[in-house]
Amino acid sequence: MTIEFTIPGVPQGKERPRFTQNGSTYTPKKTKDYEKLVAWAYQCEAHGAKFTGTIRVDIAAIYPVPHSWSKRKQAEAIDNQILPMVKPDWDNIGKIVCDALNGIAYKDDAAITDATFCKRYGTRPCVAVRLTGEEATRDTM
Repeated sequence: MTIEFTIPGVPQGKERPRFTQNGSTYTPKKTKDYEKLVAWAYQCEAHGAKFTGTIRVDIAAIYPVPHSWSKRKQAEAIDNQILPMVKPDWDNIGKIVCDALNGIAYKDDAAITDATFCKRYGTRPCVAVRLTGEEATRDTM
């Protein structure tokens, strides 16, 4: 089974946990909000389906082309002649997406055995995700 979904907006990475003065840790609000957006995007396409076997994930982070660039440079970026070397890093984007789907698309992201990732420029910033798994169920985990 394959489920594809798109997370609208500029790609965001997983932020590091924060610490209070008494030593407790917490997840930053920006990370929590983005994880909710990832979960919502998945649920809109999956209609309750959950993966139970090994999973392959393919992620494409599409960044907005800077408006300050010349028309020629913007066209080259859209044509993948210029690739984004900007933050967030690929691993932080992958982490926030995969962590957000824990308990929603699969029991734990430890089931992910294969992955690909790319960063590109585009006219509509987003993160496109494809999950492919051996089997799925609509039962609760």
